[in-house]
Amino acid sequence: MSRMVLIKLIIDLVMTILMFVEMAYYITGNRVHENVGVTLFGLFIAHIILNRRWFSSLLRGKHNFRRILQIGLNFLFLAAMAVMMVSGILISRDLFPLIPVKNDMIFRQMHVQTAYWGFIIMAVHIGFSWGMILNSVRRMTGITGTSRIRTMGLRILAVLIVFYGVYASFEREIGSKLTIYNPFGSLSNDDTSIKFVIDYLSIMGIYISGTHYALKFIQKQGQRQRGTTKY
Repeated sequence: MSRMVLIKLIIDLVMTILMFVEMAYYITGNRVHENVGVTLFGLFIAHIILNRRWFSSLLRGKHNFRRILQIGLNFLFLAAMAVMMVSGILISRDLFPLIPVKNDMIFRQMHVQTAYWGFIIMAVHIGFSWGMILNSVRRMTGITGTSRIRTMGLRILAVLIVFYGVYASFEREIGSKLTIYNPFGSLSNDDTSIKFVIDYLSIMGIYISGTHYALKFIQKQGQRQRGTTKY
């Protein structure tokens, strides 16, 4: 693995962790939330700079269904992050308190909603790259062969994560947080940092697993169609 690829993976991992911290606003408090947000903004800019060649290659090559979907998803994520960060600066109470904003409730609603949409889109984005991530982990850990038992175990784990993620989605009212009706939510009395992480990791697992296996299914269907065409 090249140093540049490793740097990109590390930045992406740190951004994912910080996104979790940002979602835990009622646990961390406002000052931590804003400081982490500024750090996340810096890493997001670094992520764009390190992947600038992707933008220059948008019009080159073949544009199949997967690539078109990925391009649209990346621009949606870019838009969500931009709105989330700009609205976050406008409603800041600690780091940027001197920016005068009237009726900041609208910006608060925009900030929270784009944060949750960004979280979901980020999970789908990871799902697109999950195969590459697994291959990178295999190379780093020295795993070269395949194992039916390991594969089956990982798939069972994925199913369990998805089932719990669906339960956590209802418990955390993720659906209402993605709409204009109840964007703010609250912290339950029995909530802990560990439970928060487990819940949101499981929710993220729904979209990572769903995207990964949906793309594998589409790829297999395409291979079958090409095989049928040959004969």
